[in-house]
Amino acid sequence: MRYLALATDFDGTLTSTDRVSPETIDAIDRLRASGRRSILVTGRRLSDLINVCNCIDRFDYIVAENGGVLCKPSTMESTVLAASHSPELVQVLRKRRIAPLEIGEVVISTRVPHQSAVLDAIRETGLELKVVFNRGAVMVLPPGINKATGLHRALRELGLSFHELVGIGDAENDHSFLQASECAVAVSNAVEPIMRIAAVVTQGPAGAGVNELIDRLVATDLAEIDSRLSHLHITLGRRLDGTEVLVPPYGRNILIAGPSGSGKSSLAAGFVERLAREYYQVCIIDPEGDYARLAHLVTLGDEVRVPSFEEILAVLRDPGINLNINLLGVRLPDRPEFFERLLPHLQAMRARTSRPHWLLIDEAHHLMPVGGQCRLPRRSRSERQS
Repeated sequence: MRYLALATDFDGTLTSTDRVSPETIDAIDRLRASGRRSILVTGRRLSDLINVCNCIDRFDYIVAENGGVLCKPSTMESTVLAASHSPELVQVLRKRRIAPLEIGEVVISTRVPHQSAVLDAIRETGLELKVVFNRGAVMVLPPGINKATGLHRALRELGLSFHELVGIGDAENDHSFLQASECAVAVSNAVEPIMRIAAVVTQGPAGAGVNELIDRLVATDLAEIDSRLSHLHITLGRRLDGTEVLVPPYGRNILIAGPSGSGKSSLAAGFVERLAREYYQVCIIDPEGDYARLAHLVTLGDEVRVPSFEEILAVLRDPGINLNINLLGVRLPDRPEFFERLLPHLQAMRARTSRPHWLLIDEAHHLMPVGGQCRLPRRSRSERQS
């Protein structure tokens, strides 16, 4: 599978009321039965959400208070991800008789038309805070906190990255996490700025749109919209006429061939740097130690030390780490066997997490010699390597 998790907003997306419909709950159950994870991302306070949401237990994580609080419903353990709200600002807002006024662990919220009074209060206190709008809601948060930052923490807890994520939302405060998602989806009742950044706009509004997305996700892994994700393509180089050569980050194998000294390693290293810059995880099988000093990589192994499979997989569990496996410590005739034994472990990890996103096999003619036993398994469309 390419997409292993769905992140959905609550108000205006999962539901247009406080209660989630039975049809949408059934759709979330189908999503989870397919092996995918579900994350609820909301601007609401956690206590408010728990009081009204009738399907809390269907989510692996809840990101509440617009990224300020993370909760794991299976244990109801919660973590505050930012500095607590300012009592000084609360006092000023109450003196100004701003109502409604809701105070969370991190967020302070009211509604329009009080945005000007809120800005004046922030200016009066001299605090470094920001104002976020969510349709009629006005939220005050610490700088650097949004739905994307909270969702990033939830994904790390699940061992996933934004590249395995489909996000769906409807309002202004959903912009950060939708823009970070590999595939952004807007429900049909979304505000225009959210529709503009979405690869897909559902036909149905709110919960009906979520049901529609889940059905497509389970049935096809959204293969039919790959052509709409061209903004994710990676630059490989330029043609003689100056136009860029772009490579989709999924579903492609690349063979780099040529005589010694022709620049094969330089091309591969440049491509790896571009992948790393876009946070696609890369794993390099490096028989000759050519990539040990490449930036953005952690190297395991050297002339005297052979990395274990357990050590390799432990490092790759972190989506933010790109790995170079240096095989100089493996005897030359033993390297094909080492690779043959390692590859099933990497394929199993891909089946669980869709990572590493790219596998670069240097000196492939040696690691996979003609007549050898090692064969790259047939891949699903989400698997990729070079």
